[in-house]
Amino acid sequence: MEVRPANARELEGWDDLVVTPRGGHVYQSTAWARHRAASGWRPHHLVADDGSAVLALERPWPLIGGGSAYLPRGPIPAGDVVAMAHRLGAFTAWLSEHGIDVVATDAEVPAATGYGERIRASGFRQIEEIQPSRHRLTLPLGHDTDEAAVLAGVAKATRQRIRGAERAGTIVLRYDGLLQDDVDPGAGFARPAEDGATALEQFYDLVLETGERRHFVLGPREAYLAWWRAALGAGLLVLLEARSADGAPLAGLTLYRHGGRLSTVQAGDHAASRREHPGALHLLRWRAIQLAIREGCSEMDLGGVDVQGARHEPRKGEPMYGLYEHKRSFGAMWVELTGAHERVIRPQRYLAGRLVSRAARLLAGTGR
Repeated sequence: MEVRPANARELEGWDDLVVTPRGGHVYQSTAWARHRAASGWRPHHLVADDGSAVLALERPWPLIGGGSAYLPRGPIPAGDVVAMAHRLGAFTAWLSEHGIDVVATDAEVPAATGYGERIRASGFRQIEEIQPSRHRLTLPLGHDTDEAAVLAGVAKATRQRIRGAERAGTIVLRYDGLLQDDVDPGAGFARPAEDGATALEQFYDLVLETGERRHFVLGPREAYLAWWRAALGAGLLVLLEARSADGAPLAGLTLYRHGGRLSTVQAGDHAASRREHPGALHLLRWRAIQLAIREGCSEMDLGGVDVQGARHEPRKGEPMYGLYEHKRSFGAMWVELTGAHERVIRPQRYLAGRLVSRAARLLAGTGR
């Protein structure tokens, strides 16, 4: 299979190749490529003669030449697993020919397809996840999906919390780059008065607070906000914010819009609001499902709940079991995915590259 860099026409319509199609992902977008380029990655927009495409992000090794490459959530799933594995091999070969020593991939392909076995047979090996979770919980939808029918499939206790939040006058603000000034945000949503940039800053603080409570770490503030602003402006990100009837912030939820689905990215709530307004986050998740239905999505992706050291369906008594049950209560099903893999092409330069990269980071940290 022949692989080459994308031409000008293909670059202009890049997101139509790797974000919009079923299985597409925001992390294959031009917006993500620009964001990562700003922090030192070198984007390669590659196309193959079968019509497939992939964004590969290169990180050059200091001093010694060569480098590593990451195909973020790519190549996107398309066709059968034989074709997908062949496609990955072709992109990997092009990168190898252009000096790359190791290639990482974490395409979201169900494990049941056998894709993992095929790529491992070609030299890839399983590695720890690059993104927070390996697997996900999904709610299948369709173009003729009825909101009332989906709500009827939600657990009774969750429906009660949703209705309780609505009766309490909880407001859900929708920040969305695709929502023009003259467009109704839809039943159940309110148009925000403030700009999205300010709301995203407040959401970062909310997720940071939630992380301290739930023991997860959020990345650097400016990098996160820069990406969120870019994604919001491109229509790739939606922020939903729950406020009390008197305007107090309660909870927030971000979604990616890609591949015929909405995907949960991050969620957070104030500890006090969880006690005083227990249905705020439940209402946000239901509003996200409603938005997915109204946009004709084939799936509402509620995100993952597995963590490092526990890449399995959470069991009762485990730390993530509560979040797992919360998402399952919306009718979501657990889907095992293939997960992250890498292929080391030049072992010696790969090891040397990791060593010099680590040394460079240490020196940068000491200011020398």
